[in-house]
Amino acid sequence: MENRLKHYRELKGWSQGELARRLGVSRQTVNAVETDKYDPSLPLALRMARLFEVAVPDLFIDHWEPEA
Repeated sequence: MENRLKHYRELKGWSQGELARRLGVSRQTVNAVETDKYDPSLPLALRMARLFEVAVPDLFIDHWEPEA
């Protein structure tokens, strides 16, 4: 899974700490998501998408395709 969290965070000019504060999580959580070491829970992914005013699939891109 690919994520664009860092891209959207940088567009806002926010540090990881600022994004973490706005989401109610630790800076380490933001870093782990940005570096693909942690997939956020669905509620956290929804909060992230809502904060950046984008759809979840715009923030988290899953390249998986079902077998035919």
